[in-house]
Amino acid sequence: MRIRVRRARRLAGRVAVPGDKSISHRAALFGALASGRTEITGFLEGEDCLATLKAVRALGAEVTRKGPGHYLVDGTGVDGLTEPDNVIDCGNSGTSARLLVGVLAGQPFWTVLTGDDSLRSRPMDRVAEPLRRMGATVVGRREGSRLPLAVRGTRPLKALTYASPVASAQVKTALLLAGLWADGPVTVREPTPSRDHTERMLGGFGARLTVGPEGITLTPGVQLAGQLVAVPGDISSAAFFLVAAAVAPEAEVTVSQVGTNPTRTGVLEALHAMGAQIQFVRGQSVTSQSVMGGHAAAEPSADLVMRGGALRGTEIGGALVPRLIDEVPILAVAACLAEGPTEIRDAAELRVKESDRIRAVATELGRLGARITERPDGLRIEGGARLHGAVVQSGGDHRMAMALVVAGLLADGETVVEDTECIATSFPGFLNAVNDLAGTQAARAES
Repeated sequence: MRIRVRRARRLAGRVAVPGDKSISHRAALFGALASGRTEITGFLEGEDCLATLKAVRALGAEVTRKGPGHYLVDGTGVDGLTEPDNVIDCGNSGTSARLLVGVLAGQPFWTVLTGDDSLRSRPMDRVAEPLRRMGATVVGRREGSRLPLAVRGTRPLKALTYASPVASAQVKTALLLAGLWADGPVTVREPTPSRDHTERMLGGFGARLTVGPEGITLTPGVQLAGQLVAVPGDISSAAFFLVAAAVAPEAEVTVSQVGTNPTRTGVLEALHAMGAQIQFVRGQSVTSQSVMGGHAAAEPSADLVMRGGALRGTEIGGALVPRLIDEVPILAVAACLAEGPTEIRDAAELRVKESDRIRAVATELGRLGARITERPDGLRIEGGARLHGAVVQSGGDHRMAMALVVAGLLADGETVVEDTECIATSFPGFLNAVNDLAGTQAARAES
């Protein structure tokens, strides 16, 4: 499928984005491990999160859909998962695969995980290697670093203190989940803090967690209990509309009830540094800090209002990068149209996402007239470009596809974005939302 896009005359209105992808994954998985019922509202019904629901069903949890985004998960408890009768297909979802490896490390049976072509090319050794230290057997392609992976868990796993070389919420979560079946505490240290949805939610389910300067520690020995989980809107999905409104003349767009967890709001801080006019109608400010230490903290949310205006280039790097890593493709679109250069560094992680996003951003936005230099760990974007229509490729990467559609809304002439089926992995209603804000059929799909 391809999407044809023409410049939008004006972007205005209110839009709701799907539930947060990271929180949806965790709600389904933690609910499966809990005793009793977990009720989830606002669940993201994209292909990635649905893959996690299929996986927990295969492992013995009962899942009932009550309505759009509304699910009941009747868990098995931490000791009740059962061996699946077939291979578990994670589709395109790296979160599903990596978190499941952590869970399966504590299960006394074999499970095989696979995924689509893209997922089978993504590194899994970052979770497999520390889990092997804990006693799990993880084997597969390329010395157990690529899917398909076969996992044979054991109980108890060994306690572990692990210094992660990268700030990765997926690695952290996999190891903390494995800690539920360990013979002692499991501690994860990161070079900079990654998103903290796991700590917040696991604490709410009853896990014994401590968060401090020495890292995040899970102490095993307690049962998880089913919870009510309300999933806020995904800030990664909201970012496409916020950027479009920030650079479109006379735009005014409100994105309703977006999650504003401080470990996820790097995109708002970057846009603020670029001069964007962001208003919080209700909810916590970007700079607020959560207080944890063994107790769950609520996920904050707000209505975000963005008005069009002139942007300026900025620098994005260091500790800010893990808090906006998924938003770099759409921030690059903003940087193309800003005055002055933007430097993005410390973002080598982008090379092992659904695509090599550093190369993809430089190549595809370059086709539209952007002046971008690719660097090993980031990009230099000169700014001040006048984008023009062209044929561009998503590479099967949902965030690249949506970023290119937004670029097409801001470019002269017609832009054709190829290979856009991938958008359904995280935002099935994206095209309708774009046209609602444009007030016309600025973007249309073709088979």
